[in-house]
Amino acid sequence: MFEKYKTFFEKYVSLNFAEWNLLKSRMRVIHYEKGDIILRFGSVCTQLLFINTGLARGYLIDEQGKDYTWGLFFNDINAQMHNAFVTDYDSFLHQKPSRIEIEALEECELLSIEHKDLQFLYDNLKKGERFGRVMAEEAYSYLHDSIIDRQTKSASQRFEEFVQMNPHLLDKVPQYHIATFLGITPQHLSRLKKEYKINKCE
Repeated sequence: MFEKYKTFFEKYVSLNFAEWNLLKSRMRVIHYEKGDIILRFGSVCTQLLFINTGLARGYLIDEQGKDYTWGLFFNDINAQMHNAFVTDYDSFLHQKPSRIEIEALEECELLSIEHKDLQFLYDNLKKGERFGRVMAEEAYSYLHDSIIDRQTKSASQRFEEFVQMNPHLLDKVPQYHIATFLGITPQHLSRLKKEYKINKCE
């Protein structure tokens, strides 16, 4: 159950046997059923969660109670740092109330490490600290690109990039969630999906 995490971790930082065992000793396995809330709005994110199997969604809630998808979490060959770790990273880093809520869209198996245990690893494992730095850099880069893309790219361009990176999510994630993630209406998304399927069949 730890092999996926080890493989993912070593894409960025290699570990010897003793280093890996130290890291693994601070982790535990958690399971969530479909529909379970993994992180509640307003609570402090005390765990860094690696998604071993399953699919989850982070979302924001506005003053009218409408929700907007902030992120999708999964683990496959296309997964990046921002997909593989189920967390409100800002809440986790600063131990402050979360501004997002995270729910399991499927049954999920997650590998958890507590904030205090991660600090222990940073103090006792140089490579762990290096991985933490990479995580922070990746998180910044993702948010930076997301904001620019939302401001400069058309809805069709954002949709095409989403499909290129995550084609399997089109049929796994409810249409409304994908639409709010892309910043478009469900009706607009439906039209884009139809055009995409027509072009794919030609």
